[in-house]
Amino acid sequence: MAEKISNSEVQKIAQLARLELTDAEVDQYAKELSAILGYIGQLSEVDTKNTAITSQVTGLSNVMREDTVDACDNPEELVALAPEHKDGLIKVKAVFDA
Repeated sequence: MAEKISNSEVQKIAQLARLELTDAEVDQYAKELSAILGYIGQLSEVDTKNTAITSQVTGLSNVMREDTVDACDNPEELVALAPEHKDGLIKVKAVFDA
C-alpha cells in the first residue's frame, strides 16, 4: 500500500507550482495523487528481470534526407516577389526595438 499524500504536501506542491487551490481541490488532489502512487507501487512489484530493455516497440526509425542547398537561378526575381525590398535586399520589420 502506498503512502497517503497529506493535504499539507498537496498545498506545498501547489505553492511550488504557483497554483491556488480551494480546500476541496486540495482534498481531491490528495486522494488522486495517493491513488497514482499506489498504482506506481503496484507496477514496481512486477518482475521485469527477463524483460528486454527497449526505448520503443513499433520498429519504426527516423528517415532523414540529406540537407542540401539548391542554387537559385535568379535571386533578384525572388527579392522582387517580396512585399518590400530595396537595393536587392528584402525589407522586414525590426525584431528588436532599438
